[in-house]
Amino acid sequence: MYFFLSMLALTDLGLSTTTLPTMFSVFWFHAREISFNACLVQMYFIHVFSIIESAVLLAMAFDRIVAIRVPLRYSAILTNGVIIGIGSAIAGRALALVFPASFLLKKLQYRHVNILSYPFCLHQDLIKTTVSSRRVSSIYGLMVVICSMGLDSVLLILSYILILGTVLNIASKTERVKALNTCISHICAVLTFYTPMIGLSMIRRYGKNASPIVHVLMANVYLLVPPLMNPIVYSVKTKQIRDRILKKFKQQKV
Repeated sequence: MYFFLSMLALTDLGLSTTTLPTMFSVFWFHAREISFNACLVQMYFIHVFSIIESAVLLAMAFDRIVAIRVPLRYSAILTNGVIIGIGSAIAGRALALVFPASFLLKKLQYRHVNILSYPFCLHQDLIKTTVSSRRVSSIYGLMVVICSMGLDSVLLILSYILILGTVLNIASKTERVKALNTCISHICAVLTFYTPMIGLSMIRRYGKNASPIVHVLMANVYLLVPPLMNPIVYSVKTKQIRDRILKKFKQQKV
């Protein structure tokens, strides 16, 4: 579980590190220009870390399935080698899926000056600024979303159906509550990640007449809220992490 938490923390750190430089330059220094290549690199890493986070949340759901359904075999199933393999597969999938999207965008033609909707670069925003045919790039972008976050969300739902079925078969009410309580942090992390993403997609699709401020706000929430909330949620709900944090504060006071 702590290996997966480390992966989630590193992913959130990577996502924040990728987005914050341009956000600070826009909001603090009013530097509103970015070169195309820099924008393309930022877009690549934003989408890579977003796909990695989605996959890490799915891996954490698998961790909960094993812990609840076969607790006595937990250590035998989730060995260090298996976890390293899962982490490598997660990173490899994200890197491989997003690279062709960046390559396709690089091949398109653009105006000399383009106005973006957000203080950072996203694929769906960049593709609107092209003056050449964007059909292939749009289709590939949709396929990336379906093969990554779309697939992950379906598997997450199936995972919790399995977890719920197992929990309901537990005879003791106290044990059922205890088993479900171990999933609360993960459910909060999943909702924190997917709710802003769905909201941003809905606004882009149906909120064309909405204020630009709404679009910018939802995009900022989508990228900034998960890295903010995940450490808080897991610090509050995970006793070992909470105890370590409190111990650090007590040592500083001494």
